[in-house]
Amino acid sequence: MSIRVEAESTPRAALSDAAWSDVLSAIETTYSELASHQDKLEAQNAALDEVRRLLSSILGSVGDAMAVLGRDGRVTRASASLADRIGGDPAGLPAADLFDPDGRATVAAALDRLRYDPRPVSFEARLAEGEPLDVALSPLLDGRRRLEGAVLIGRPLGEPRAAYAELETSHRQLKEAETLLVRNEKMAALGRLLAGVAHELNNPISFVYANTHALEKYVGRLETYFAHVEAGATRPELIALRAELKLDRAVPNLRHAIEGAQDGAERVRDIVADLRRLSADGTGERERFDLGQVAATAVRWIERGSGGTVPRVDAPAPVPVHGNPGHVQQIVMNLVQNAHDALEAIERPEITVTVARDGDLAVLEVRDNGPGIPDAIAAHVFDPFFTTKPVGRGTGLGLSISNKIAEEHGGRLAVACPPEGGTVFRLELPLAEDAR
Repeated sequence: MSIRVEAESTPRAALSDAAWSDVLSAIETTYSELASHQDKLEAQNAALDEVRRLLSSILGSVGDAMAVLGRDGRVTRASASLADRIGGDPAGLPAADLFDPDGRATVAAALDRLRYDPRPVSFEARLAEGEPLDVALSPLLDGRRRLEGAVLIGRPLGEPRAAYAELETSHRQLKEAETLLVRNEKMAALGRLLAGVAHELNNPISFVYANTHALEKYVGRLETYFAHVEAGATRPELIALRAELKLDRAVPNLRHAIEGAQDGAERVRDIVADLRRLSADGTGERERFDLGQVAATAVRWIERGSGGTVPRVDAPAPVPVHGNPGHVQQIVMNLVQNAHDALEAIERPEITVTVARDGDLAVLEVRDNGPGIPDAIAAHVFDPFFTTKPVGRGTGLGLSISNKIAEEHGGRLAVACPPEGGTVFRLELPLAEDAR
């Protein structure tokens, strides 16, 4: 039994012109959209090719070791610098295999972490070839922020570490040179004061020497008297001998001679202590000291060597600071010595050193009635090797070193020329913490 199905067809003539027009319009719209999509696709392909060329250019020229990793942690693309470091193209290799055993474990742990914590990771690892790298591992995420790979960038640490070591060596050498300059400037100051120091030492030493002769004379008289006592001299004989030897005056004079010798020895001790403090290299621990007392000691040293104007020190109350007293003393000596030099042609020279508190600061000012300093020169007085003194009279380092010492103590050194004339150097140092 067969069934025949007859299909009823619509004659072409049955379609209206309007229907055909709609069909043709739809075909035209579809073609236009396809052409537009094709243009966009070609533009996207061109942009993708441009990105690929850019990526290839970056990977070929970047100096850091760079690799793009897939989801499985294997290298998909690598920079030429990385290939040069490991001796071949690492494409297809697990990223962890590029490093030494310690580095492999670190890289593997970092990749595992990116799977649940998509934040960049930084660490240090050493390539299998032995070069240390500062590694940054960043995730590659898709549109739904799922991990699809990672980018590994390693910056070599060998050259920076060598440069840092060289910088440390240069810094140490610079500090040694600065210390040497400070000590040389101190020695120059001591050389200028040598004549005064010799005179200052000669006075107490001569005093001690004279008193020892007096002690020898008085001890001889006592020995003579006690020898007669041991020999059994009678009382009238001893009384007569006592009067002859003038023991009634010798005993009190003996005490005065001892006290005089002690005083001279103490003065020698103080001078030697000042010398040791001034010539110290400053490597010892800092200590708490009175700025006024240090200023007075510095002025005494200038008096010993100059023989000219005697500075007046005005320090009515202790002003405690914390630092190296020998270095601060050197600052004061430099300032007072400069004031002395500036007053050589002044008929009535005056130098005043004042020490006082100003808030949390200890302030020392050295003021003179000299000709002052022009602004053009004042701007350079703290520059190294700058000096207005004749050749052989100044190194140009005194004020520069003084300024640096002040900065090392957390303070500052400034110069001013007041309207009434002269020059004022102002040293500011932080007060000791327990005095604020």
